Parts: sequence; C-alpha cells; structure tokens
Amino acid sequence: MGVRRAVDIALRPSGTAGAVYTLGPLIHNTRVLRELKRRGVGCLNENEISRLPIGSTVIIRAHGISPLVETELQKKGHNVLDATCPRVKLSQSKAKDFAERGYVVFLAGEENHAEIEGIRGFVDGKTRCFVVGDAAGAEKAAMELSRAESTAKTVLIGQTTFGPEEYHALEEVIKKYFPALEVVDSICGATKDRQDALRELCEKTDAVIIAGGAESANTQRLLSLAKQLGKPAWLVEDVSQIPPEICTYETIGLSAGASTPDDLIDEIEEALRAES
Repeated sequence: MGVRRAVDIALRPSGTAGAVYTLGPLIHNTRVLRELKRRGVGCLNENEISRLPIGSTVIIRAHGISPLVETELQKKGHNVLDATCPRVKLSQSKAKDFAERGYVVFLAGEENHAEIEGIRGFVDGKTRCFVVGDAAGAEKAAMELSRAESTAKTVLIGQTTFGPEEYHALEEVIKKYFPALEVVDSICGATKDRQDALRELCEKTDAVIIAGGAESANTQRLLSLAKQLGKPAWLVEDVSQIPPEICTYETIGLSAGASTPDDLIDEIEEALRAES
C-alpha cells in the first residue's frame, strides 16, 4: 500500500549526515507526522526549497510532486528519495502520455489536493487541463471545451482516492459531450475495497467511527459515505476524540482510512469495547 510504503521509506535510516525533510506532509495522519518529527524528519513547503541546506535528503510524499519541483531539487544537489505511491506514479505517467499525444485532460479530484497538483505538473504546458470535483463541475468544463473545440480528444484520470461511483458519474457527464472519452482506471483498489466494506458494516451497525486524519481525502470520503448511508458517524484522530454519545448506540462499527496506523486502530477498538 502506498502510504505504508511512504512511511517505511521515511523511517528508514537515510545513510547521510545531512538534514532529512519531507516535501509537504508525507501522508495525512497526525500521529505519523508527530513520529517523523520526533525522529528528526522535518516538513517543508515547496516555496522553502531555496532555503534547504546543501546535501539535504528530501523525501517526496506519497501524493507525489510535479516534475519541475523534482528537477529543482536535483539541480540544487539534494538527495531525493521518492516515496510517491506507485498508483499515483502510474497516473502521472498516463497524464504525461496523453498530454503529449494532444489529449485534453480531465482530472477528477480536489483542486488543491497534493496528488492532483502533482499530476497536473505532468500536463501543464502540453495541453489543456480541467480539474473537476463533481458532476456539475464536469458538466461545466465539458460544455466549455465542447464550445471551443468540439472534436477534442479527451481523457479522464482520477485522484486515486476518488469514489468509484463519483468517478463513473463524471465519466457519464463528460461522454455526453465527448463520446470517445478515454477513461483511465486510476482509482486505488484499496479505496473501493474500504468503501465496499463500510457499506456492509453500515448494514449491521447503529453508528460508525472512522479512524484517521482529518486532512486525509480517503478518510473524509469514508465519513461522508457513512453519513450518506444514514448512519451517525464521527471521524476520530485519537482515543480522546471518541464522542461521549457513542455509548448510547448498541452496535458500533469501526472503519479506518488508508493512512491510519494499525496501533491507532487497535487503541480505538479497545476503547470502544471498554465503553460497550
């Protein structure tokens, strides 16, 4: 799994005496980020690259970065460790390939999400790109493109944590304007599996706890899905955030985001059992 691979890379001894940083939060989980900080792994933004000490080790986050930023790091002589999720790497490669072949790229995801910004870096300057987060946004973008270039070759690529049903809905909307739309199967299988498991869980429980980071896109999607299914649901980053009213429900379900550490899941499960 991409997030676990990223953490393993970050916690592995670097073999260098230089400073070690992640470029942006490695993953969206507060506990993991605290542990990295405790071990001396700093976190910096892209606009801070120029202030890095020469010879620093920079770990590319699981969400990936644009090729221009990676090139800048290498030119400045930094040691780059790539912890980009393999699935995200594939999306980057596909986006670059389609862009170089003249396709207009629709990216399904959140405008300012790190993964989308990274993928977009492989497209910008080569072709037009639209970031669409819902069916209404896809309709507006497809209509705009159709008016400007009705015969455009188009492709849809999704943020790996995007919901499969949402992704299909965007596909259907864009195909009304561009029937020959190419669709890249970019949604992470683990994302679909977690959502399917949550649906089953909601059928058997009265309320649901989602364990994970508040900044995590896939965790937020799980929370949203539980609520859509009509269940009282809370996102919990640690045991202290378990809501007191949870004890009023007879059967409680526990789900977790992809970046949630196993020990945190175990702690929350133990606390819930103690309250039952």
